Amino acid sequence: MGVETKKMANSIATASGSFGEKLKAWPEQIKSFYNDVRTETRKVTAPSWKEVQATTAVVVVTVFLFGLYFFVIDNVIQKAVSFLYTSFGH
Repeated sequence: MGVETKKMANSIATASGSFGEKLKAWPEQIKSFYNDVRTETRKVTAPSWKEVQATTAVVVVTVFLFGLYFFVIDNVIQKAVSFLYTSFGH
């Protein structure tokens, strides 16, 4: 049996077992979880300086465009509300 098959069999057996069996399996599950985390962490790489610059530029441009968009929308709504207020106010 493969390692993944054994893990799956243990998970199924634990899920259908009593509370005592689940409690006994808990340390092994924690150990397995931390081993999986360690394995995945080894796969993580830091971005290159060029990638950092590119993504930073995208973020700055996107924030600027959203700011401009909300500025325009805010002014349009403000003018519309002011118009309605003056029209119905008198």
